[in-house]
Amino acid sequence: MRYMKYVPHLLYVVRKEKMYEKEIAELQRIIDESSRIVFFGGAGVSTESGIPDFRSADGIYHQKYKYSPEQVVSHSFFIKYPEAFYEFYKEKMMILDAKPNAAHLKLAELERAGKLTAVVTQNIDGLHQLAGSKRVYELHGSIHRNYCMNCGKFYDAQYVKKSEGVPKCSCGGVVKPDVVLYEEGLDEETIRGAVEAIASADMLLIGGTSLVVYPAAGFIDYFRGSRLAVINKSETAKNIRSELTISAPIGEILSRIKV
Repeated sequence: MRYMKYVPHLLYVVRKEKMYEKEIAELQRIIDESSRIVFFGGAGVSTESGIPDFRSADGIYHQKYKYSPEQVVSHSFFIKYPEAFYEFYKEKMMILDAKPNAAHLKLAELERAGKLTAVVTQNIDGLHQLAGSKRVYELHGSIHRNYCMNCGKFYDAQYVKKSEGVPKCSCGGVVKPDVVLYEEGLDEETIRGAVEAIASADMLLIGGTSLVVYPAAGFIDYFRGSRLAVINKSETAKNIRSELTISAPIGEILSRIKV
C-alpha cells in the first residue's frame, strides 16, 4: 500500500511521454535527414525561461499601464520620455536572472553536432548565447549591449539595470539599449547574415513565434529548402506551408529530440 501514492505521478509521466509521440518522431526524422538547419524563433522560446511575451493572453500587451507598451518601446517615446521608458524597460524587458531552457540548450547542441548552422531570433534576452549557440542573428538587438548616445561608450546590462532613473555615461550622455524600438530600422549587417543563412538552409525550424512582427516575419520568405517545421503553442498569423506543425511548448518538444 505504501507505493500507491506514486502511481498517479507515474501515470502522468507515461501520458506525457505519449503526447506528441508521432509528431516528435516525424520531427526527429526531418532533423536526421537535414544538414543545414536554421532556427527562426520568437518570444515563445523564452517564455519557458520565465520571460513574458507580448501578445499572448497574459502577455505584456494585455496588461494595463499608463502608456501602451507599443508607445513605450518606440523611438519617439524614448527620446521624449526617457524616464518612463526606462521604468518600463527595466521592469518588463530586463529579466537578467533568466536561464536557458530545454529549447535553447537543444539548439546549441544541434549546432555543436554540425546540424544547425544559425539561429535567427526576434528575442533580445541573449539566452541562445548563454546556452552555447555561437552563430546567432539578433534581429531586434540585445539588452546586453548598451551605448552612450554621445560618445558611444559601451555599458553592460547590469549597469543599466542598477542605474537610478535614466542611465548616464561618464561623459554625461544618455545610455541607450542596443534594441530595435518601434520607428527604428533593423541592423543591415544582421539582416544580411540572417537572410543568407535562411536562404542556404535545407531545413527551417520555426518556433515560439506567431509571425506577426514585420519585417522580421518576412525573413522566412527567403527559405528555399524542402523541409519546414513549426513548433508554436498557437497558430501562426502568416500562411506558410509547413511539412510539420506541432502546437506545443517548444522546450517540451525539443527536449525529446536526440542529436
